[in-house]
Amino acid sequence: MKGILDLIPFIFFFAVVLLSAMGGDALKILGGLAMGFSPLIVIAILVVVFLATSIKIVPEYQRAVIFRLGRVIGAKGPGLFILIPIVDRMVKVDLRTVTLDVPTQDIITKDNVSVSVDAVVYFRVVEPVRAIVEVENYLYATSQIAQTTLRSVCGAVELDELLSEREKLNLKLQEIIDRQTDPWGVKVVAVELKKIDLPEELKRAMARQAEAERERRAKIITAEAEYQAAQKLADAAQILASQPLALQLRYLETIQNLVNKPGNTVLIPLPMEMMSYFSKKSGEV
Repeated sequence: MKGILDLIPFIFFFAVVLLSAMGGDALKILGGLAMGFSPLIVIAILVVVFLATSIKIVPEYQRAVIFRLGRVIGAKGPGLFILIPIVDRMVKVDLRTVTLDVPTQDIITKDNVSVSVDAVVYFRVVEPVRAIVEVENYLYATSQIAQTTLRSVCGAVELDELLSEREKLNLKLQEIIDRQTDPWGVKVVAVELKKIDLPEELKRAMARQAEAERERRAKIITAEAEYQAAQKLADAAQILASQPLALQLRYLETIQNLVNKPGNTVLIPLPMEMMSYFSKKSGEV
């Protein structure tokens, strides 16, 4: 609708020229129609047409960069402002945060592993005039900068660092992209690595490595448990050897446990002195 209103002066001028080319009768008819209106009505119509073509409204999240006869005079908005028809031209710039999905990039890491990485970049325009004047298309330019930076940064690290230190890489990517887009009036808010795809052969190798690592830990834990149990048994044997009464109590407790078990077990208890006698004989031999 606004575009049509902007064309009304040109349509009026074209109609006058066309009627002039058709002959004087057409001009007389047009003049007769014009004389039928009072000057106030004509002025009111011109004022309405002027306001309709010159009044512009920009919402809160946008700014309008104004060019007057080809020279930028600044950014206006939000709200209502007036442009001079034909002389002024405006370009709207969105100030909201833009979510830019970086396409998947095939990357070879520092340790010669081929991976596919994609990311997302969050940025917004902080200086509308520079975003329009300094670069042809700031959205496309930021996208290309993000792709090249993603390839260069991820290609300079090893696979283990790429998988385990994403936060560090995110901050590095944000710093580099923000430094390169700053002359365009673009502020990079955040960069996040979304997904890292590994080759199937590498996934299987990493699975075997993880399984072997779990088996190693299980064997170490079992060996440590046996060592601790043997140490405790050695300590208990020393205590029982130094305290005959403790050995006697342990002997009686063992007999009680056997008696309480169901079954037809025949138990013949022997005196502890006989056990000590046999132990002495075995020591002499």
